[in-house]
Amino acid sequence: MNKLNWKKAIIAGIIGTILFDIVGFLFTGQWWDIPGLLGQKTGLGFVYGIFGHYGNGILLAILYTAIAPHLWGPYWVRPLIFVTAETIALVWLFMLPLLGAGVAGINQSPMTPVVTLLRHFAFALPLIFWVNQEFINLPKQAKAAA
Repeated sequence: MNKLNWKKAIIAGIIGTILFDIVGFLFTGQWWDIPGLLGQKTGLGFVYGIFGHYGNGILLAILYTAIAPHLWGPYWVRPLIFVTAETIALVWLFMLPLLGAGVAGINQSPMTPVVTLLRHFAFALPLIFWVNQEFINLPKQAKAAA
């Protein structure tokens, strides 16, 4: 059984969330739109929204890092499957309807489902190129130890 690399997961979560925000800025023209929305909807303010947003990104990266060795498919596909499932279940079917934007945010804009998925694909990049390196190298390390 492999141990979770907490440091790598936390850093990947922060980098992934920054990439998520960059893609969001490119599409919406607003920086930190999600933290602003979180702070507004909870009534706890913008600073809470930032911590909540980045905390969520870190939590998702930790979750991915813990379950990645047990997912199927090539290593570069696993993060894409993970973020797609997370986007559909937690964003399209839970968060956006809760915010009054309808399923997948379709009441807000026909582009909302596309933008949310692309933002999460950007989040997956450090999971693909950095976190997964640990799993890719496992067979080589196991052979060397044998």
